[in-house]
Amino acid sequence: MVRLELDQVVMRRMKEDDIEVVKALIKEGCEGTENRLILHILTRPLCLFILAVFSSILRCLVHSFILALAIPVFLLIVFLKITMPRSTGVLGSSRPYWDYVGSSYRGTQDETLQNPYCRISGKTPVTRKPRRRIGPKEKDKETPTEKVTAEREQSAGQVWVADCEGDIIGCIFRDSERRAGIRRICRLVTGSWYRREGLGRLLVQSLEQRERESGAHRVYAHVPYPSKVAEVFFRKLGYQQLGEGADEEEDDEERKLETAERGFLGHPLTKVFYKDL
Repeated sequence: MVRLELDQVVMRRMKEDDIEVVKALIKEGCEGTENRLILHILTRPLCLFILAVFSSILRCLVHSFILALAIPVFLLIVFLKITMPRSTGVLGSSRPYWDYVGSSYRGTQDETLQNPYCRISGKTPVTRKPRRRIGPKEKDKETPTEKVTAEREQSAGQVWVADCEGDIIGCIFRDSERRAGIRRICRLVTGSWYRREGLGRLLVQSLEQRERESGAHRVYAHVPYPSKVAEVFFRKLGYQQLGEGADEEEDDEERKLETAERGFLGHPLTKVFYKDL
């Protein structure tokens, strides 16, 4: 575990040069989550009943008890791997992929989130870009940049990265603004060496502060169904699971627009949490 000084973390918009690093960070954070979701679906009573029926039919055809059990399970796992949205790795998103290029920041001056720890410590965080040697062939090679329209940038949302002395150690994805005053966190990842250091809390609370100042009054977050750690994390930050509140009847129409991601046989893949700002 690496001791992290939170007052030295700069939370800035992701640039196009950061995309590959962010992808690697997400891949590390998503590891094993998809398999846990598949196991969750396979162990539901209705799913077990369907597998038992198919196994009974195959038992008469293949004359092998082991094959009759293994074939339906194997085929269902393959089906779930193909059809399950890739976005449910960390936090749910309605799109099966994320438009990284469209969400990258193109401003000349870095856009950053406020870091409350800097005011407490009185220190100014320093961001140093890692030096990279450029070969003679790379100097002559031009990197093509995709054309990003205003519509594509709007639909892609925003990605904020936690930068500590030039190293990206975490990121948070904010979905596109589909409803006025409503924001949605669709991914949150921290590096494996910087977990339980308060980095995730810093990213969420800083983004909440920015969205509150921009006029948002509610934030949603989707947590993978089997993830108890993520559920506890958001509850500690003041989030409430959708359907638990006693006063939800007053605002029922708005909350109906936010539904959990669902997979095979309609089984939920995510739990929906919300917080009023």
